[in-house]
Amino acid sequence: MVLSAIPLEFALLLCFLLGSLTASFLNLAIYRLAWNSRATSPWSKPPQELPPRTVVDRIPILGWLRLRRESHHWGKAFWVRPLLIELCFGLGMATLYWYEVDADGLFGSRVLQDTIPVGPWWTPLSTRLAFGLFCGHYLLFSLMLVATFIDIDEKTIPDTITLPGTLMGLLLVTLNPWLLPPETNCQLAVGKEAYTDFMHVAAPLPWSDIFSSKPTWGALALGLGCFWIWCFALLPRCWYTRYGSRRAARYFVAKLLRTRFSALILAVAAFGTLGILAVWYCGGFHWAGLLSSLFGVAFGTVIIWSVRLIGGATLRKEAMGFGDVTLMAMIGSFIGWQATLIVFFLAPLAGLVVGLLQWILKRDNVVPYGPFLCFATAVLLIFWPSFWGYLGPFFLALGGSLPLVLLACLAMMAVLLMLLQWVKAVLFKLP
Repeated sequence: MVLSAIPLEFALLLCFLLGSLTASFLNLAIYRLAWNSRATSPWSKPPQELPPRTVVDRIPILGWLRLRRESHHWGKAFWVRPLLIELCFGLGMATLYWYEVDADGLFGSRVLQDTIPVGPWWTPLSTRLAFGLFCGHYLLFSLMLVATFIDIDEKTIPDTITLPGTLMGLLLVTLNPWLLPPETNCQLAVGKEAYTDFMHVAAPLPWSDIFSSKPTWGALALGLGCFWIWCFALLPRCWYTRYGSRRAARYFVAKLLRTRFSALILAVAAFGTLGILAVWYCGGFHWAGLLSSLFGVAFGTVIIWSVRLIGGATLRKEAMGFGDVTLMAMIGSFIGWQATLIVFFLAPLAGLVVGLLQWILKRDNVVPYGPFLCFATAVLLIFWPSFWGYLGPFFLALGGSLPLVLLACLAMMAVLLMLLQWVKAVLFKLP
């Protein structure tokens, strides 16, 4: 752990420089992975009518000031946004390091469960945990930043971001389950230090037998089911009943078999299943972490998919892009299903305000939802102890009735959307 061994000032400076350099490549990804790919980044080969870019042009932040010479080709002030992205991401990662590693913002004095051994050079023990959490959040924020700005530009979120991001989340949480948000209400005393558990599947309830870190057949079935739900959601699906259900089924299967992306997803499903079986067989906290991450993936997929289906059926148009479904699955792989549920209810608050302002100022009611999911996730992770300290008792009180409460909320949403459609049609004469 190199950063923990140097003075805080130098560590923060290093985080800023590393964050700015990372954001330079994130800007490249924003332009390269978009549907309308552009060679705007200094790391791309410029169009023939522009002069070649130099090494100095690739210096984070400062390089964009030199690229102002290309404004006649890309548009006035095109360089402002990527410059601010690199500056803000560098400052943000330095602040995040200070908050999570130096100040123990997510753990405080409650550090870790007693299943992780204490090595002679991991002192204090909280530094190891907090540094691992910082690295996981660094990656998650990087992925969300790319998804956010592509969604703002094109109102789409490419699978090339969310699919690998979800797999990386599953892998990293399996290797280190303490990348999941800490369950600050669950403490164990070990020696002179207090330890906290990560957000396992049943939290804040105690581990049940089926969710135990011991390898049980029921837990394996649940884990595989969660992973297969996500894989099925990624498959290209078309169901046209215009000429009958039999022809629709034939066309559905034919499209699955003839699409190259289907072969990729089936390969991911096969190798992922083998990996889940291997981790399940080993058991321990690695399996507990993977199971929590898998539940986060499935929950994020199902909850946003349900909103998409209900919104499309009531509004008779696409209410939410499928990229939001895969984005929520990726977020769930890093934070688990409990935090994903909080993000689900937190994101519409910002989305409603921005959507109303956009409709009032521009009469445009199409708002990309991905940025609000990412913003809500960032806010939740930074202020996690406060959120969980307030909402944890509600999870504990609801217990097994939580699925019924969610179904009731989805039903209420359908009723409200139908009422909104009636108000628009009858009172405002809008389609």
